[in-house]
Amino acid sequence: MALGSNTKFYETPNHPYQGERIAEESGLIGQYGLKNKEELWRAQSELRSYRREARKLLGQTDTASGAKETEEFLGRLKRIGVLDDTDSLDDILSLDVTDILERRLQTVVYRKGLANTTRQARQFVSHGHVTVEGQRVTRPSKKIDVTEESAVEFDENSPLTDELHPERAEEQ
Repeated sequence: MALGSNTKFYETPNHPYQGERIAEESGLIGQYGLKNKEELWRAQSELRSYRREARKLLGQTDTASGAKETEEFLGRLKRIGVLDDTDSLDDILSLDVTDILERRLQTVVYRKGLANTTRQARQFVSHGHVTVEGQRVTRPSKKIDVTEESAVEFDENSPLTDELHPERAEEQ
């Protein structure tokens, strides 16, 4: 599917003005350095689809194909780091949108201490200073697998590789 198509990858809230929801969304946007509410709504829609899939699989765990699908689904969520190794289908229903937002490249760069703030992490990623397994990535929303997390670093040609660069994060 082309990116320019008329398909949205998220659902907007049912009511345009709800003070409590707006305040909560604004807090998450600030905390995770998101560009706009659309990015948050995409994460919420992704979480809804995980929950929908989990409910569907809970209804068919007694069949052989259902058990296989369940294992594949749980394996995928564990690989991207949304679930722990000990979690089951029931745990998917208790996930929060922050579990999805924590797996974004932008957040991983910040958590690894490569940037001072989540917004600075977003800037470093979109300006091409960050690589994942040697490949330059310029999408702050890219989901990072648990196995890729240790391979997130500055590009070797980036001026930010110099520890004395003024924009580098101070060592904690």
